[in-house]
Amino acid sequence: MSEAFYLPRGEGRYLPTEHTAGPWSPDSQHFGPPSALLVRELESIPAAREMLLGRVTVEILGPAPLTELTVRAGLERPGRSVELLSAELAAGGRVVAKASGWRFATSDTTEVAEGSAAPLAPVEDCPPADWPATWNDGYLKAMEWRKISGRVTDPGPAAVWARQRVPLVDGEKPSPLQRLFTVADSGNGTSNRLDMREWLFINAELTVHVHREPVGEWIGLDADTVLGPQGLGTATSRLHDTTGQVGTGAQALLVRARPDGRPAAGQSRS
Repeated sequence: MSEAFYLPRGEGRYLPTEHTAGPWSPDSQHFGPPSALLVRELESIPAAREMLLGRVTVEILGPAPLTELTVRAGLERPGRSVELLSAELAAGGRVVAKASGWRFATSDTTEVAEGSAAPLAPVEDCPPADWPATWNDGYLKAMEWRKISGRVTDPGPAAVWARQRVPLVDGEKPSPLQRLFTVADSGNGTSNRLDMREWLFINAELTVHVHREPVGEWIGLDADTVLGPQGLGTATSRLHDTTGQVGTGAQALLVRARPDGRPAAGQSRS
C-alpha cells in the first residue's frame, strides 16, 4: 500500500482514499481517520509555549463520505496555561464533524506520575486479529491488528494492538496524537455485548483524555462496553503504547434493535 488515508488538495481540502472506508459501508469513512485529521488541524494552531492537547471531543454529526473534505480550525479561548481550540470537517458544504480540544501548558511531573493501568501484553506475543468476513476491508486492511484478549465477534471486553500501514496524509509522517486518534474510535467495534445482526450500537461522539503522547507506531486499545436499560450505552477504552497507558477514550452509544432484524450495510457512523 503506497497511498495514504488522505491526499492533500491545498487550502484545507483533502481527498479520502478507499483506505478510509468503514467496515459497515464502502461509501462512508470509519471515523478514525477523520478524527485524526481534525486533531492534525488542531495541532497546526500555533502556541506561544510548549503545550499538549489533553482532551479532544469529536462530535459526529453525520456520515463522512468518500468525497473531498474541507477542514478548518481556530483558537476559541487563548490562555497562558490552558487554551480551548475548535475544528470542523465538512463535505459538500455540510459539516459532518466538529472537534473541541483543551490544550495545556506542559511541565515535568515525572516524580508524581502514577495511576496508569498495567502495560498490555507485548505486541510480538500477540497473534493477528480476525474480523467478520462480511466487514469491508478499507480501514481495517489499512491497519495492522494484533489480538490481545477477547474477540470482536464475541460479547464482552476485548483488547487489540493496531498500527497504520499507510500515512494519515500523503507525504507526511503522522504525529503521535494523530496515530492515537486513528485507532481510538474503534472501541465500540472492538468490544460489544450484542449480536450486530440484530442490534445497532451507534456512537455519536468520541472523547479522548490524554495523559502523555504515545511513543512508537503501535497503539493498544483495551475496550469494554456498558449497556443501559433505556437505549443508551458507553464504550470505554484504555489507550496504550508499548510502554503503558497513554490515555482514556469513551464513546456515547445509541442502542437500538434493528427494525427488520436483518444485517444492514450501515452498522455505525464509524
